Amino acid sequence: MLNRLRRWICPDLAIDLGTANTLVAIHGRGIVINEPSVVALQKGTRKVLGRGTAIGKLAKQMLGKTPDTISAVRPIKDGVITDFELCEAMLRYFIQKALRSSHGFRPRVIIAVPGGITPVEKRAVFNSAERAGAGQVFLIEEPKAAGIGAGLPIAEPIASMVCDIGGGTTDVAILSLTEIVAGKSIRVAGDELDDAIVEYLKQQFSLRIGNQQAEQLKIELGSAYPLEQELTSEVRGLDTISGIPRKALITSEEIREALREPVTAILNCIKNVIEHCHPELVADLVDNGLVLTGGGALLRGLDLFLSEQLGIPVRVTDDPLTTVARGTAICLEHLNEWRDSLDTGEG
Repeated sequence: MLNRLRRWICPDLAIDLGTANTLVAIHGRGIVINEPSVVALQKGTRKVLGRGTAIGKLAKQMLGKTPDTISAVRPIKDGVITDFELCEAMLRYFIQKALRSSHGFRPRVIIAVPGGITPVEKRAVFNSAERAGAGQVFLIEEPKAAGIGAGLPIAEPIASMVCDIGGGTTDVAILSLTEIVAGKSIRVAGDELDDAIVEYLKQQFSLRIGNQQAEQLKIELGSAYPLEQELTSEVRGLDTISGIPRKALITSEEIREALREPVTAILNCIKNVIEHCHPELVADLVDNGLVLTGGGALLRGLDLFLSEQLGIPVRVTDDPLTTVARGTAICLEHLNEWRDSLDTGEG
C-alpha cells in the first residue's frame, strides 16, 4: 500500500539514455518523453540557454545553425557520457519534465546503457542520474532491454538474438535464461552512417554537407540492399574546390556505396557474436533468427542484406526506435522479477 502511494506521488522512471535521443517512460503510462540528446549553451560558458530549458528538440534545431554566441552540444558520444555536467543538466530537465512534481521524493530509475561500456563509464551514469535527482538507480544493458521490448522469449532456455543499432553504438547479443550468453558492442551506428555519407560526397563530388543533411539523405535514399526502384535526390552543399554553394543529383546506389563500410562492420560484429556462442544455442538461430531494433534498423533492405549474408531469418521489430525504452519500462513494471539481473552499482 505504501509503495503504491509512493509511486502515485512520485512514479518510477525508465530511461533510454541514447547518443541521439533520450526516451523516458513512466511506470504504468508508457513513453512520455522522446527528445534529442542535445543541450544549447551560451558560448564560452557552461550556461544552458532559455533559463535551462534549451535542451532536447529546441536545442537540436540549433545544431549547425547557431550564431557565434551559441553552441549546441551532445553530451553523449558513442553511447557514453563525454560531458558529465551537461548530461546531468539534461537528465535533470527530462526527469523534472516527466514528473512535473515529485513532492520531495526521488524516483527510482532504470537506465538502459550499451552492453560494452566500462565500469568507469557505468559509474558516470550512476553519478549523473543521482545528481540529476534520481533516488535508487539501476542499469540494464541495451540488448537485454531490446530483447524484452521486442517480445523475445529471453527467459527461456533457447537462443534469442538481437541487434540494436542506435545513434552511437551497435549492440549485438544472444540471450538465454535472461542473461547475455554472447555479445559485443561496437561504436559504429547511426552517427557513423551519417559521417560516411558526408565523407563520400566530399571525396566523390567535392561537396561539403552537414551531418543533419547527411541524416536526411540516409532516410530518403539510404539502403543496404538493391531497391526495386532506385531513388534520386538533389543535395545542396559547398563546393570544396570553388568555395561556392552548388547542387548535385545523388542516387540511392551512391548512398548505398557510401554506407557499405559501416554496414559491413555491423555484419562482422554479428558474425563475431555467433562464432563465440555455444553450438547448441547457435542451432536455435536457424529457426529463431535475428531481430533488429534501434533507429539503424530502419535502413532500407538491412534485414534482407543481413539475412542473405548470415543465412538466418532477420526481421525488424515493430517501432524499432522505442524498443529499448519499452523493454526498460517493462523491466521497471516487474522490477522484483528483474532486480537480480540489473546493475545496482554496488558490486
